[in-house]
Amino acid sequence: MAGVSAEALAKAAGLSGAELAALEDSGNVTKKINFAALAPLVGLDARKLERIGRGWLPSEKNLNAWRELRQLSTKERGNEVHCYLIWDDTTREAAVFDTGWTAGPILEQVGKNQLRLKHLFITHTHPDHIAGMREIQNSVPQLQIHTDAKSARPEQRNRRMDSVQLGGLRIMNRDTPGHAEDGVTYLIDHWPDKAPPVAIVGDAIFAGSMGGAAQAGTLAKQKIQAQILTLPPDTLICPGHGPLTTVGEEKQNHPFF
Repeated sequence: MAGVSAEALAKAAGLSGAELAALEDSGNVTKKINFAALAPLVGLDARKLERIGRGWLPSEKNLNAWRELRQLSTKERGNEVHCYLIWDDTTREAAVFDTGWTAGPILEQVGKNQLRLKHLFITHTHPDHIAGMREIQNSVPQLQIHTDAKSARPEQRNRRMDSVQLGGLRIMNRDTPGHAEDGVTYLIDHWPDKAPPVAIVGDAIFAGSMGGAAQAGTLAKQKIQAQILTLPPDTLICPGHGPLTTVGEEKQNHPFF
C-alpha cells in the first residue's frame, strides 16, 4: 500500500473509508468489493485476492502421515501462536521449533512420549515465539539452540547448507528474513513411510497471507518465493499462526504470488 492513500484504496474497492478500515481490522467482507480494481493498487493477484475475500482456507490437514509431529498452541492477550515438536520414533530424540508463550505444553508432550529433547530451533526472536525459552532451558540445560539471531553465540547460529540429524530425520535451514531480520525456515525430510517434507516457517508465510514486513516487504516476498514456494507442492507448511497449508495450495491461492 506504499504510496497509495486509504481514500484511493477505498474508492477502488467500492467501500467507504470506515468500511475499508473495518475490513483491514477484521478481515471480514460485509459487502461486494471490486477486487479487480483494488488488487493492482496493492500489488496482489485479483483472482486470488477475491478467493481469500470469499473465505478460502486450505484443506484440513491430517497429521497421521507425520506420526512424530505435533502442533502445540498457546495463547496470550488474544494472540495464539503455534510451535512444533518432532522426534525420531527409534531413538526418541526430539526437537522443538519455537516455544510459544509458555513451554508447558512442550514439556508435557516430552514427558508423555518419553522423549529426549535435544534441540530448540528458533524461526525468529519475536516475543510470542520465544517467551517460553527460559523455562524450557531451565528444564533441559543441555538443550542445543539454533537461530539466525545476530546476538546469539557463534555455536548457536545457523549455517547455510548445514543439516542436523535427529535419528533418521534431517533438518535443514533456509533464510527467510523480511517479517523479522533473523527469520529462518526449517525444512524437515526423511520422514518414515516417505511422508512429504515439512517446512516450519515461523511468520514468513501464512495461509493466504504473510507476516507484516513494512520495512522489508520486497525482501520478504523474494525470500518466500525462492526459499519456500520452490519446495515440492506436497510440502507441509507449518506457520506460527493460522492453519496448516501446503506449498501447492499457496502457489494456487496466495494473492501475493
